Amino acid sequence: MRLDARDEFPSGMEEYLAHNGWHFNKKMFEWAISNMYKTDASGKRSYITPLSKEIVDDMLRRYGITLENKYGYDYVFAANMCKSDYLGSSVIDDQHLALFIKDYVDDKDGYPELPFTRFYADCVGTGTPIEWEDML
Repeated sequence: MRLDARDEFPSGMEEYLAHNGWHFNKKMFEWAISNMYKTDASGKRSYITPLSKEIVDDMLRRYGITLENKYGYDYVFAANMCKSDYLGSSVIDDQHLALFIKDYVDDKDGYPELPFTRFYADCVGTGTPIEWEDML
């Protein structure tokens, strides 16, 4: 069942948003990427080895990329989402991964909360509950 069929926010969500806005804190980021995987040509799933904030910061620095919308762990989530879904396919290497991060978080017709908002929309659409109290 879609989670947007409710009239109220789930328990703990308002407190999370009061502390973090529509952005990833470390706990939410870690939970969000904990189930990210790649699927090979045979359909076999393998969980990704997550990219840490330090690794992503180093990658951005190495390729001379500065982010305008660098909030919490939003850009680190975008890096891991790209690694899971696009790296090795339409995103061919780390340099293009770094460029994807820039395009995603600094989307000119987007908004600063875009990474978290899209993640939450995916959770709503798939009926994936978030234990908001655990993310504080």
